[in-house]
Amino acid sequence: MRICLEVDHEVQEALRLGLEETIEPPYNVFVHNDDVTPYDFVVMVLLKFFDLDAMEAELVTFAAHTGGVAYVATFAKTEAEKRVGKAHFAAALEGYPLRFTIEPA
Repeated sequence: MRICLEVDHEVQEALRLGLEETIEPPYNVFVHNDDVTPYDFVVMVLLKFFDLDAMEAELVTFAAHTGGVAYVATFAKTEAEKRVGKAHFAAALEGYPLRFTIEPA
């Protein structure tokens, strides 16, 4: 007898991310301030691509704005690269030089 369970897409993604984190080393993501990218755009990118809540996104954006660079979050290496790539792509579409970097945690 074979049992087939359908698993919600969000559950599958959470399981995949959990597995990646146990296999891959963690990487910290940082956002860098620039004089061109609008403040509100940075907040939106942090909300959309890095799953920060509104308060966290605002605090990270403010820290980058005042300090030049700010810690965003920690992800498995592949996940960090994927999220940074999406953020860079979104910024490039709007003509902004917004920059994120990653480094081993």
